[in-house]
Amino acid sequence: MGQLAEFAGNHPYLALAVVASLGAVVFYELRLKSQAIGQLSVADAVRLINRGATIVDVRKPEEYGAGHIVNARNIPLSEIEADAKIVKKPKDKVLVTVCESGGTSRRAAALLKHAGFENVFSLKGGIASWRADSLPLVK
Repeated sequence: MGQLAEFAGNHPYLALAVVASLGAVVFYELRLKSQAIGQLSVADAVRLINRGATIVDVRKPEEYGAGHIVNARNIPLSEIEADAKIVKKPKDKVLVTVCESGGTSRRAAALLKHAGFENVFSLKGGIASWRADSLPLVK
């Protein structure tokens, strides 16, 4: 430990750079964690649905009409972008956003989280992964 202090004393700029780099890494990791949107596998989504989670299908109405998860509510991404308060649920209610492949639902989940919803998740792989697991869709 004494050698470390001696090194830092002899090379203050290098020691300062190491401390600053460590601080930047910690800050970056904490920022990513605070902004992270949880992605759920199909099995995890089914568990949450069975516990009363609300499914928000962010696809266009015609895509939704072609087949959607039972009891899913269709709120297109454009409407969520205009006003996230359109999702009339308590802020602590579990929401699972769904789209065709998972990208749009991640964006919707981020918007809802930013609007104050605490438990928002996105279905990883979207309806395509739901179909791949041979789970039912209704029209």
